[in-house]
Amino acid sequence: MTQTTTTQPASPERTWEGPSAPERLNILRSTKSIAIVGASDKPSRASYFVATYLLSSTRFNVYFINPMVKEILGQPVYASLADLPEVPDLVEVFRKHDDLPEVLEEAKAVGARTLWLQLGSWHEEVAREAEAAGMNVVMDRCVKIEHARFHGGLHLAGFNTGVISSKRQVLA
Repeated sequence: MTQTTTTQPASPERTWEGPSAPERLNILRSTKSIAIVGASDKPSRASYFVATYLLSSTRFNVYFINPMVKEILGQPVYASLADLPEVPDLVEVFRKHDDLPEVLEEAKAVGARTLWLQLGSWHEEVAREAEAAGMNVVMDRCVKIEHARFHGGLHLAGFNTGVISSKRQVLA
């Protein structure tokens, strides 16, 4: 009996190198405002979870960008980065791959310093264009996870419960 082997199509090689952990920490330390592009009012979405963390556990001014939603977590939602009351230091992106060049253009137009692409999001051409425009770029990383990691807060929602066991903890 012969076996057939199925091969997956090769994914494009990642050649761009992002900022190191100390560099990401410096980006977060110098950030005062974050705009979440593609923010959702649905609690099951990653952007909602990140927004909840940023509002409750950080000092950042947090803004939400989504032309289809009016309010998230009691905060107003803006249709575009240009509509914000201040220039965001960091633009965190929860949008599909094909939308990233457009988001970059909007971020450059308002003068944002950092473009941060969420976990699973990678676009080398956008990264190179952003860097050429003098912006910091972070890709395929979660700003919530990075902030919590640098500030000892990975316990939120069970990321680090402090329990090392295969058994479920029973609360009395």
